[in-house]
Amino acid sequence: GTTWMQEILTLLFSRGDVLPAKTIPNWERAPWLEQIYFRDALQDTAAHRLITTHLPARVLAPALQQSKAKVIYVARNPKDVAVSFYHFHRLAKFLPDPGSFDTFLTRFLEGTVHYGSWFDHVKGWLGQRQLLDIFYVTYEELHQDLRGTAQRLSAFLGCPLGPETLGALEQHCSFVAMRDNAMANYSLIPSEIMDHSQGCFMRKGVVGDWRDHFSPLQNALFNRLYQEEMGDSELPVRWPMA
Repeated sequence: GTTWMQEILTLLFSRGDVLPAKTIPNWERAPWLEQIYFRDALQDTAAHRLITTHLPARVLAPALQQSKAKVIYVARNPKDVAVSFYHFHRLAKFLPDPGSFDTFLTRFLEGTVHYGSWFDHVKGWLGQRQLLDIFYVTYEELHQDLRGTAQRLSAFLGCPLGPETLGALEQHCSFVAMRDNAMANYSLIPSEIMDHSQGCFMRKGVVGDWRDHFSPLQNALFNRLYQEEMGDSELPVRWPMA
């Protein structure tokens, strides 16, 4: 979802010109706040600066509240997040060996994975909706209505979205286009950082892949914790958990 949003915003700000998305790696177009190279991005005085992060609200929100930044928060069904994160751990040499999926899922539910608890992360940023200029969108919405989401994003950002831009965005931001784009699919990352023999970063790009990974017991445990953690949360969009 993060990579997808980076591509969408690139096309919005370029007014549909695909050249930046096809010639500049996404980590340069929308640098990661957590990375040391982000220091260089601070020198960028462009009108529109795209910054990417996975940091939780408790770390980042106090500083954002003192700024004019617009925040776009992409959430996803946590079951699919767990599966995606598991496969990313197998690729990323800078992350711990995930072990079996069952072992990793236990850690995911405990919140002892990188960036902590998914539940705390989502609830933390949802709690900022009255304090920040924030746009909340789900991975599932991007699948269901990319065009409508792009139109809402353009209104939120005050960025014109003409028919040509929208057409280019829909074409370039399809899963197949992103999977085949070396500027987005992380194939340029050296093998000492990502073990490409373990699979592709752009793996499936589908909704509901968790059903091919979860056992009935894992699903029941997950649903129980989800209800405990998120039952009273006012989520703009809820995911099908069955």
